[in-house]
Amino acid sequence: MPPAQLDRSLIRDLTIFQSMSDEDLDAVLAMAVSRRYAIGATVFAQGEPASEFFALLHGRLKVVQTTPDGQQVVVRHVSPGDIFGIAKAMRRTDYPATASAVVDSLALVWPSSQWDAFIARSPVLAMNALQTVGQRLQDAHTRIRELSTEEVERRVAHALLRLVNQAGRKTEDGILIDFPVTRQDIAEMTGTTLHTVSRVMTSWEAQGLVSSARKKVIVCNAHKLFMLAERSDD
Repeated sequence: MPPAQLDRSLIRDLTIFQSMSDEDLDAVLAMAVSRRYAIGATVFAQGEPASEFFALLHGRLKVVQTTPDGQQVVVRHVSPGDIFGIAKAMRRTDYPATASAVVDSLALVWPSSQWDAFIARSPVLAMNALQTVGQRLQDAHTRIRELSTEEVERRVAHALLRLVNQAGRKTEDGILIDFPVTRQDIAEMTGTTLHTVSRVMTSWEAQGLVSSARKKVIVCNAHKLFMLAERSDD
């Protein structure tokens, strides 16, 4: 689908494009192509040359980093409106992690060679991109602190609350995390094992805090989960 056929109003609703003039928005879109990714498809792989950057229009992605000893860590999930794959903004020539679609997804794609022109086109766009990078650094620092100082139960609670904040949808049973997420995903988000996450989740299910099935998690009592996340380990 050529960029010119994209509905401008849909693009304008994305945070990074807000407050841009029609002229600047059209210029940014003229540099892009749209691309669909089926569930399970790899958008880019860790270590590959960072030849493109992206903005997610629809769907969800999972970003996973493999450590030198082979451990997989879920770095974050990409939501509609997020810009991602911006290795050039961090002065990297390769992708530091692998991004894959957890549901059918649609993204805008630009060549990395266009990054400077992309942010130079609009001060608003440059500011939004800078805020995106800053927020990711802050999120990374938070995750490192949690992994270094918190017991597993608190780490799992914080991970679920982040997912609720990112993709929570109210249902009769509680707040559904509105994309497929497995206990293995949660283990990889919290630096622990599938066995440990299963033990914690089973205990919480018995207490009525959460409900889970295959690739589906519902937070039934967000307040109690928040209290668990914020309690002191001392």
